[in-house]
Amino acid sequence: MTVQFPPQVTPFERPAEQVAFHRTELSLILSLYGRMVAAGEWRDYGISCLREVAVFSVFRRTAEIPLYRIEKRPKLRSKQGMYAVIGANGQVLRRGHDLKAVLRVLERKLIRAVE
Repeated sequence: MTVQFPPQVTPFERPAEQVAFHRTELSLILSLYGRMVAAGEWRDYGISCLREVAVFSVFRRTAEIPLYRIEKRPKLRSKQGMYAVIGANGQVLRRGHDLKAVLRVLERKLIRAVE
């Protein structure tokens, strides 16, 4: 007679932590997105939640590269600020600690001269 023991039970392993936008952060971003869609500037967006960064990408058309990326990097909280707006060519347009202040660089695109 052979005795079989149950398989070794492993403790619950936590999945790798992901960075994500909070509801208040998303409301600021989606408010700006809605105004830009109404102005005809933007048409699509994508959200990526990775281990070290959360990215909100804005597209003029779905098949193109993003016009802007709004990034949240919590590791940079104490240094340069965890929010950044990055252009299509990879240039950092604005970085800071306050998301509302960082998004102002994109709101300037809405202001146009009326003739």
